[in-house]
Amino acid sequence: MRAVDARHYWISARFERREGWDAEVYPFNLPAVRYLEELVFHPKVTFLVGENGAGKSTLIEALAVAWGFNAEGGSQNFGFATRASHSELHRFVRPVRSARRAKDGFFLRAESLFNVATQVESLGVSGYGPRSLHEQSHGESFLALMDHRFRGDGLYILDEPEAALSPNRQLSFLVRMHELIGQRSQFIIATHSPIILGYPDAWIYQASADGLTRIDYEDTDHFQVARSFLNHRQTMLETLLAED
Repeated sequence: MRAVDARHYWISARFERREGWDAEVYPFNLPAVRYLEELVFHPKVTFLVGENGAGKSTLIEALAVAWGFNAEGGSQNFGFATRASHSELHRFVRPVRSARRAKDGFFLRAESLFNVATQVESLGVSGYGPRSLHEQSHGESFLALMDHRFRGDGLYILDEPEAALSPNRQLSFLVRMHELIGQRSQFIIATHSPIILGYPDAWIYQASADGLTRIDYEDTDHFQVARSFLNHRQTMLETLLAED
């Protein structure tokens, strides 16, 4: 039997192939999903990476909905919907939960932060900081969520948080995430950011044509491309921009 870390809220997600699962159609035909039977989570941080279209956002959305979050984001108390665009994959995900219950939680999609902010205002919900999320920049409102709304003892699922953040703010994100992990929190994050991926105590799963596999930080395309560009910028630009 697998040993359970006390900080685990979500131990693993099992993908059940039952009636309705069709490996020939979306989203079941995505390589990241097609052969996936169980996704085991790190007790602190689990990253999902991959090229655009590899299926990581579809996967993380299904995970969030299977846990009980609103498909467009927010806490488990949010139930708004502006456009039903999420896939049916969540119906085939069975969460394996630890005995420890999360006291807090939030699902955040970069493209739906505006909708979450609107819902917060319309409901008059407190706890999101002294300023309206709509009165701040995208990056400021995202960090305000982390600073004021993420309270610890929670499960936080984030889809491409770097979309809202400058490189400096991504470093601030790492600091705040580390604080929350120290407060018994668990994160599941889909990202393209080599900065965010650099968090030292995490597992990284890469979605590719071969499926979903664990990978070391230094072996990710994100790290290797960023390092090559920064170390050989002129050579890479000359090659990329050369006329045929």
